[in-house]
Amino acid sequence: MLLLKAIELLKQNLIDKGRSKETIRGYIMDITMLDRFLTAKYNCPTYLEDLSEEDIESYLRMLRQEKEYQAASVNRHLNSIRVLCKLAYKKDWLKNDPCRNVEQLKCQRKERTYLSEEELDTLLGAIKHPLVQLAVRTMAYTGLRVSECTSLKLDDVDLTNGIIHVIAGKGNKDRLVPISEGLKPHLVEYVNGWRTQVPSHKFFATKKTGEISHQTINRILHETTYELGWKKKVTCHILRHSFASFLVSKNVNVVKISKLLGHADVRTTSVYMHTNTEELKEAVNLI
Repeated sequence: MLLLKAIELLKQNLIDKGRSKETIRGYIMDITMLDRFLTAKYNCPTYLEDLSEEDIESYLRMLRQEKEYQAASVNRHLNSIRVLCKLAYKKDWLKNDPCRNVEQLKCQRKERTYLSEEELDTLLGAIKHPLVQLAVRTMAYTGLRVSECTSLKLDDVDLTNGIIHVIAGKGNKDRLVPISEGLKPHLVEYVNGWRTQVPSHKFFATKKTGEISHQTINRILHETTYELGWKKKVTCHILRHSFASFLVSKNVNVVKISKLLGHADVRTTSVYMHTNTEELKEAVNLI
């Protein structure tokens, strides 16, 4: 069986299991990269049954050394390949699992980058694109993932009751996210203003396309931080980190933060428990 055919079957299997579009897209992109790598390496189409442990390790080595991927990104690719191999072994497309003895790279744990409240105010004031500014404000004040934000429909945002209904977020789970009093007026002004002129079911919609992409938001974030002269890289996901950090600084319980972020495991939320130098100084001065 061609590896490309196996990728198609994996995609259908993931759809049948109800996995989210973003999850499926990630798996398929990763394994398609593997297919391209092996096709170029051997100068012929890649067959699933020919996939070896050496091929996988060679591919991961290329990601690390040539493309300079971080260990976490390399491990993500390995996990995608494992998902395919596990299915192939279960379906008897493979007699052995070539991923079985391939080890993950050790990841150095880093504290997540985030914005302070002052930095967020500066960033919002510098963004010239009004729709992107509102999307950035929404992510920073709700903790929504960019895929969740750009997928929101008009009916998902209940401004009367102050609730955003996130449908099929990561892990294909729905959740309710409260709209803060600081965010609500901006959303109301938008919905009652020029948004009425856009015939689209999407909540965040441009007049030209009827939607907005995460690529557009990240591009404008990059352009804005460059104009501000910031060395700190700011992406949509940094806004989610910042939301969690703001709540931690206000002593919000980690279980509540976990629910707002849509984490299945509270331990996942622990990576957002930042400490800064001033807080550490205050701590040691208590001695």
